Amino acid sequence: MIVVGSGSAGSTAAIAAARQGAKTLLIEKLPFQGGISTAVLDTFYGYYTPGKSSKKIVGGIADDVVKELQKFNACFERPNTFGAGTGITYHAEYLKIVWETLTVKAGCDILLNAWVQDVVKSGDRIQGLIVATKIGLALYEAKQFIDASGDADIVYMAGYDFELAGELEPAQTLTTTFKMVNVDAGKRKTISKDQFHKLMKEAAESGQYSLPRKEGSDHITPVDGMTATIMTRLKSFANCDGTTINATNPEFLSDAEIKGRVQALEYIRFLKECVPGYERAELSTFGVQIGIRETRRVYGEYRLSESDVFSAKQFDDQIGLCGAPMEDHHDGEDTKWKYLPEGKTVGIPYRTLIPANSKNILVAGRCFSASHVAHSSVRSMAQCMVMGEAAGVAAALSAKKSIAPIELDINLLKQHLLQQGVIINEP
Repeated sequence: MIVVGSGSAGSTAAIAAARQGAKTLLIEKLPFQGGISTAVLDTFYGYYTPGKSSKKIVGGIADDVVKELQKFNACFERPNTFGAGTGITYHAEYLKIVWETLTVKAGCDILLNAWVQDVVKSGDRIQGLIVATKIGLALYEAKQFIDASGDADIVYMAGYDFELAGELEPAQTLTTTFKMVNVDAGKRKTISKDQFHKLMKEAAESGQYSLPRKEGSDHITPVDGMTATIMTRLKSFANCDGTTINATNPEFLSDAEIKGRVQALEYIRFLKECVPGYERAELSTFGVQIGIRETRRVYGEYRLSESDVFSAKQFDDQIGLCGAPMEDHHDGEDTKWKYLPEGKTVGIPYRTLIPANSKNILVAGRCFSASHVAHSSVRSMAQCMVMGEAAGVAAALSAKKSIAPIELDINLLKQHLLQQGVIINEP
C-alpha cells in the first residue's frame, strides 16, 4: 500500500499499516517527515479536552511519538493561550528524527523529495501513482492508497468529489510562523495575554505597524530564550472571474509565501519595539512553508457536521475522539472560538475517511470529510494522528482481505485499534 504525505496523519498511517504487516511505501514532497508538525508548528493540540477537568482522549501511536520525544527531553505540556486545552510543545528538529525512527522501525519504506504528479486508474480503482523524482518520473503501484497530503491531492487527481475551501464558506486564513531567540522569558511573563493583545492593537492603530491580526500569540519552546509565534494572517482564497482559487493554486500559494514573510517582519518589529522581553531578540527561523488550515475537504461516506460536533455526537463507527473547540481563523482581526459542552467529545466516524464511491483509497488528516465548522474543531494534529492510525490499520486489513475499505467490518477495525491503545469511546 502507499501513503501520500508524511504529516501527523500520514506518518501515523504508514506506521500503523506497516505494523499490521502490510508492505508500505510513504511518499513525501519535503526532505523530511512531519509535514505541518515539523515544517510549520511546534505544538500538538487535541490530546486533552479543554475546560475545568482535562481528560486525555488520544492514545496509540500518538503516545509513542511523545515517548520518543521525551527520550530527547524535547517536549513539555503547556496550556493553550486561548483555553483550547493542554498542548504538547516539542522541538521540531527532534520530531523529524522521531517520525523517521518510528516509521523505519515499523518496516515502512520512505521516499522523500518526491512529488505525486498523477494517478493511474484501472476502471474505478486506483492502480498507481506517477511520482516526480530526481531521476525523472516513476510509477508506484499498490492495492490500497491513503491520501494524507492535506490538500486531498490524490482524491483530486483521481476524480473523486471534494469541497474546495472558499467556494461555499470563507476558508480559514494562512499563517507564516516564525521563531525568535534571545528572548528574556522572565520579562515577557510580566505582561498578560490581554496586555499583550492591547499592545498589538495600539501598535496597529498608531499607523506605524501593519498588523492585520490583533490577537496573535507567542509561547516558550524547549530551547531557552526561544519563542514560537502564530501571529500573521493572510487571505486563503480569492474569487477570480467567478472561479474560487486557494492555496492549491500554485501562483496564489507562491504569492502568499512571499507576502507572509514580509508580514512577519512587521510582527517581529512590533515585538522588538513594543513587548517586554524582546528588546534584544532576533529572528531565528521562518516556518519552512506557510501554514495552511484548509484547501480541499473530501465528500466522504459520511460528512461530519457542525451540529455533530457541538452536540458531542457519538457514532457506531467512530475510530477516535475530539474535544477541541471550533477554532476559526477567519479573515479579520480576531479568531472565532466555540466550545463543546464541558468535558465532552465528538466521535470521529470511520466513514469520514472514505471518499464517496471510491474502491481502494482512504484519507486522513485535514482533508477528511467535514463541513467548514466541524473541520475547524477536528483538524488538530492529535486528531490527525487518530485518523492516520485508523486509516493505516483499515487499509492494511482491506488489502489483506482484498476488499474495499467501506466493506471492512468496523468491529474488526475497532478491535485492532483498541489493541494498539487507541481511545475510541469517551473515558
